[in-house]
Amino acid sequence: MSKIKKLAGQTFWYGFSNIFGRFINYLLTPLLTGIYSSGQYGDISILFAYAAFLNIIFTYGMETAYFRFNNKYPEKDVYNTGQFTLILTTILFTALILVPVPAISRLMKLDNHPEFVSWVIWIVALDTLAVLPFSKLRFEGRPRKFATIKILNILINVGLVIFFLVLCKGQHEKNADNIWSVLYNPRIDIGYVFLANLAASAITLLMLGKELMSFRPKIDGPLLKEMLIYTAPLIIVGFGGMINETIDRFMIVQRFSGTVAEAKSANGIYSANNKLALLIVLFIQAFRMGAEPFFFKEAVSENAQKTYARVMKFFVLTCCVCFLGVVLFLDIWKHFMGIRKHPEYLQGLTVVPILMLSKIFLGVYYNLSIWYKLTGKNLMAAYVTIGGAIITILINYFLIPYWGYMACAISALTCYGFMMAISYQLGQKHYPVPYAWKKLMAYVVICVFLFLLHQLFIKFSPGIWWTHGFAIIELLAFFLFIAKVEKKEFSRLPYIGKYIH
Repeated sequence: MSKIKKLAGQTFWYGFSNIFGRFINYLLTPLLTGIYSSGQYGDISILFAYAAFLNIIFTYGMETAYFRFNNKYPEKDVYNTGQFTLILTTILFTALILVPVPAISRLMKLDNHPEFVSWVIWIVALDTLAVLPFSKLRFEGRPRKFATIKILNILINVGLVIFFLVLCKGQHEKNADNIWSVLYNPRIDIGYVFLANLAASAITLLMLGKELMSFRPKIDGPLLKEMLIYTAPLIIVGFGGMINETIDRFMIVQRFSGTVAEAKSANGIYSANNKLALLIVLFIQAFRMGAEPFFFKEAVSENAQKTYARVMKFFVLTCCVCFLGVVLFLDIWKHFMGIRKHPEYLQGLTVVPILMLSKIFLGVYYNLSIWYKLTGKNLMAAYVTIGGAIITILINYFLIPYWGYMACAISALTCYGFMMAISYQLGQKHYPVPYAWKKLMAYVVICVFLFLLHQLFIKFSPGIWWTHGFAIIELLAFFLFIAKVEKKEFSRLPYIGKYIH
């Protein structure tokens, strides 16, 4: 239990930085959707989707390789080789990708603002240089410094967005004669979102100065060769993952049966509602930050497989609670989308439960993926990811013209369900872990049933307070059910175990 307690402690700090920071950042959603129409918000969404693709190119799995080879080589050698290689390739990739910016902006229907694309490229470049310094903090077990820098990054980003798009823009629109009005350039407009992010990324690098200065420009040739061989399949995995996560934003614009403006509006509506899957996404991200170094270190333990199985159980239970916490209270969460000024965002609420369920499948897949990272069978994982990407592309390509963004949600659920199932089968063959999969799937099915029951109750409910009351009862019932079924497991937990007895 001490190992899981340690993982929980580190996940708390990584989670705290993610949850607090992302929640602050999430407040930008109602701010931006309140200021901009769904079409303009769609432009912001597609540019950040582009950034996600570039991240895969720029980092090419070096973060995972750093954790993997620290068990085989001195950490200092791995860090120096990895960081110096990233610096060189970042310079090269940035120079090459800046050249076709005009063509890229035309493809994204952003002909009037190619500079937005350039700013996104520079954001990715700066964030890439921070990848291994952040990984070093995780490996050395310094989650507090990690959390502090991450939170400051978000606060700077959000603070600058509010400064330019609320204070300065407001003064400019009032024709005020002051410095705040002069600082705002109406031609940049939504571009301030990217400029704020760029400034935050630059300041983050300065805060990681100690970790950056600790590396020496030295490359260990044999080590780098091993790292690149290891990461090559991970690039495919990363690309497949980004296709599954973000290709729908591009395909809505290209395949939506309507005008370009209508396509951008649909993209904005879908992207805003996708944000409501925040709780599960934050938990998955926080868990991955704590779990990846934990899994590699735990691999040499005698009872590693049993530990992984228990970690999976707690992970799924937490995801189930997050799922119910969102879908049972959608009428509250919907107010985070600026619906007062732009009620069109409400049209997309129907995709939220499907997206939430798909995120659970994605999180389970991340847990299961430890088998290929530990066994070095990254190529098999690449095949799984390619299969998922093909499913995503085909469903979106053929169904978006008929179902719009609902096709995107269905493709996500189908894709991650497929990847989860296949990864489980392969994992049990190459690295067996005694997951209680029947019980875990039963928990997910129960959550879906509670949601459907709540939807049925809404149709006959006399008012919103009755609806909320019934949702609270369902949530408490799920807690009590889990506490009873997992009584033995929970009784072994620190702090709360004594109450379970």
